[in-house]
Amino acid sequence: MLTGGPGCVQYLARDEIAPLGHRAWYPEPRGVGRSGGGPHTMEEAIQDLESIRTRVGAPAWIVVGHSWGCDLAVRYAVEHPEVVTAVVGIAGRGPQRDRTWSDVYEAGKASEPVVDIDWVPEVHAALAESFTEWIHRPGLWRGLADCGVPMHFIAAGEDIRPSWPLAQLAELVPHGRFSTVPGVPHDFWFTHPEVWTKTVTDACTTS
Repeated sequence: MLTGGPGCVQYLARDEIAPLGHRAWYPEPRGVGRSGGGPHTMEEAIQDLESIRTRVGAPAWIVVGHSWGCDLAVRYAVEHPEVVTAVVGIAGRGPQRDRTWSDVYEAGKASEPVVDIDWVPEVHAALAESFTEWIHRPGLWRGLADCGVPMHFIAAGEDIRPSWPLAQLAELVPHGRFSTVPGVPHDFWFTHPEVWTKTVTDACTTS
């Protein structure tokens, strides 16, 4: 279960929103909360996930990512498809820095429900820079189009973040799926915990 930000503490590690019938791990990003270290790249974040997977003895796992965690999960699956059974990406940005997307997001920020989440600005900045470097790589879209990992992208119906990048990803990857949860905002893990739990459980069960 990967959280957003980037650079936010692990906010999904709550019993009431855990996926039912599944064992879940909740990594804390490097340099955030209980984790040591500091600013780092997406490459290092993926290395950390691989270290955790090896340590807990999971030969493969479903990776659920919310917001920035969705984008990290996608890259992880492209680079390590042999250990990712499926990706469930919820309310992600997608691999883009589109101005119109950003304009819509900025225009809606004042209306978004406020959820108080601790974060580390230096980690956020380093990972944002690494994300931009990744999405500018020549082989980005080829890698996505060749990735055979099943990916289910889920949009929050009341999110101020446009969902078209997720819909595009679902069309691009060979085993992609796109759906929308109506009537919930970006952080519906907090505002609608029962809906979140059902959404994640259903997605993991059918992946």
